[in-house]
Amino acid sequence: MTQKERYTYIINYFQQHLPEAETELMYDNPFELLVAVILSAQCTDKRVNMVTPAVFERFPDAQAMSNAEFDDLFPLIRSISYPNNKAKHLLGMAKLLCMKYKGVVPLTVDALMEFPGVGRKTANVITSVIDGQPNMAVDTHVFRVSARIGLTRGAKTPLATEKQLVKNIPSELIYKAHHWLILHGRYVCTARQPKCDACGITEACRFYFNLKKKQEY
Repeated sequence: MTQKERYTYIINYFQQHLPEAETELMYDNPFELLVAVILSAQCTDKRVNMVTPAVFERFPDAQAMSNAEFDDLFPLIRSISYPNNKAKHLLGMAKLLCMKYKGVVPLTVDALMEFPGVGRKTANVITSVIDGQPNMAVDTHVFRVSARIGLTRGAKTPLATEKQLVKNIPSELIYKAHHWLILHGRYVCTARQPKCDACGITEACRFYFNLKKKQEY
């Protein structure tokens, strides 16, 4: 199977079986999504969703969070990974958001990356989820799954993975493809023991092809 055929097969599969893929983070507006994505770094969406309702109730917008002190926010996110740094990032983000953007979340990658705690991955998530922009956020799931099934070749960094995926996926589907790969990696193509028996794309998967080849010998 050629690389082009692999992309076509996998895209067609997910369009049919997961047409409405979306983030599992709970949010009601761009500010809440920005907070949730900052909290989700090296933490599960499930844990973030357990914490954010109390955060959003206490700090419903950037103005409210910008007026908070560290000791106001930290107890609410204590159970999240790296709560000290994330509390500082959120407070800094809220202050800058109010000062420079009047509390309105900007929807460009460059502008978002100005905020504390926001790297390229987070900026890509915000712009693709909120605005449907063709930006591919590469987290550990996307990085692993893309390489394992053969969508990327020789990509050693998230940026290299991003560039290969964006080059080969139709721009109007990139915002969905991000979620396809995350959800597939989270529930099927898991890190230690991929569930190949439950996978619908084994016919196009390089890992599965090599696995079956080894078993034949």
